[in-house]
Amino acid sequence: MRNENEFLGKESVGKLLFKLAIPAITAQIINLLYNVVDRIYIGHIPEIGSLALTGVGVCLPVIMIISAFAALVSMGAAPNSSIYMGKKDNETAEKIMGNSFVLLIIISVILTIALLIWKEDLLLIFGASENTIDYSTNYMTIYAIGTLFVQIALGMNAFITAQGFAKYSMFTVLIGAIVNIILDPIFIFGLNMGVEGAALATIISQGISALWVILFLISKKSTLKLKINNFKINYKVILPCIALGIAPFIMQATESVLMVCFNSSLQKYGGDLAVGAMTILISVMQFSMLPLQGLSQGAQPIISYNYGAKNSKRVKSCFFLLLIASTIYSTLIWMIVMIFPKLLPSVFSDNEELINYASWAIKLYMMVSFAMGVQIACQMTLISIGNAVASVIVAIVRKIVLLIPLIYLMPLIFGYETKFIYLAEPVADAFAITFTIVLFIIQFRKCLKNIDSTKQEVNI
Repeated sequence: MRNENEFLGKESVGKLLFKLAIPAITAQIINLLYNVVDRIYIGHIPEIGSLALTGVGVCLPVIMIISAFAALVSMGAAPNSSIYMGKKDNETAEKIMGNSFVLLIIISVILTIALLIWKEDLLLIFGASENTIDYSTNYMTIYAIGTLFVQIALGMNAFITAQGFAKYSMFTVLIGAIVNIILDPIFIFGLNMGVEGAALATIISQGISALWVILFLISKKSTLKLKINNFKINYKVILPCIALGIAPFIMQATESVLMVCFNSSLQKYGGDLAVGAMTILISVMQFSMLPLQGLSQGAQPIISYNYGAKNSKRVKSCFFLLLIASTIYSTLIWMIVMIFPKLLPSVFSDNEELINYASWAIKLYMMVSFAMGVQIACQMTLISIGNAVASVIVAIVRKIVLLIPLIYLMPLIFGYETKFIYLAEPVADAFAITFTIVLFIIQFRKCLKNIDSTKQEVNI
């Protein structure tokens, strides 16, 4: 039995969180930046740039759903593999990883077929018009063919992080970003491929990232090995992982649904300006939340490993460090938005009318974002300790039970004005965060009590 991952149970929790979170945060920012660069290149295609950019923008909700399926597998399986490593049961952890690899391949095949058959219908649902549908379908056709690379790169990279190798996990994203940024201008402009060139550059970069992940997981460096004899699907192994991954899946998949709901409601009451402002607000929110996601990804292997090792003190210590760091960060971002409301919107547009509109809208939209650090810290901890039921409940309550209905109900109840649509976000967040805190306290206390009682039984 190898013990390369025992540092997760021995090193200072604060030092570990810093060491694992920094690469995770860096990876999140790199990923965002190369997506932004991708759009900048497309937007500068001569004569058709604006239409091409709009067409590719319509593909984003579909791409988010594809990524959500990778999260369905990885965000449940990776924490479970860390828990079994904490139990010194690397054999089961490797079975989880092998089963996840095969499941990601199966999902990729299904998604590829579905996208190639129904891509045009999906893109029309998400806002493609007769002027942009050709660009959307051209991009999505090539992207669909590379779905396997996307699923492996995103899904299996989580197992590198789960072992505590956050730096190598960051390299997965960095390598893909560098390749994509180099290939984009070559394919788009040099070979005159337009949006098809952008899609081809993306799937090639994802393919190289996927290869990097596989090579690492079969290398001597990896504590867990990707082995062929673990590829046979074992439902007792994989189903608990899927159950735990439902919460992250809901969180990611519903983002695309939320975009449709917000845009349709805002278009009705505020027109194109209101929809444009919403695009900025969602971008600002996503960008500002990236470090929180990186922090929680850094904390996941520490919490999961020590939960498996029955070390309640380190589980509790890591959670509180995550909670403090996340709350401080989310409060700082909230203060910047409230004091300088034009600052972040001006990064996304130079249109003065749009910036002015977004500047008051963002203060409504992010009114309670200072508490998002608490929400994310609690939610990721529930996932890290394998509490599938509670994590799913939290995800469903915030977006499906509260936010989506409020988008339509707020203007009907309080007046047909766009400000009440923007207010749906903070109202939903206020209720959801309160609910999450109460549920988390109950479940976390129960978890710590179970760890301590189990440990006492073992000692007896």
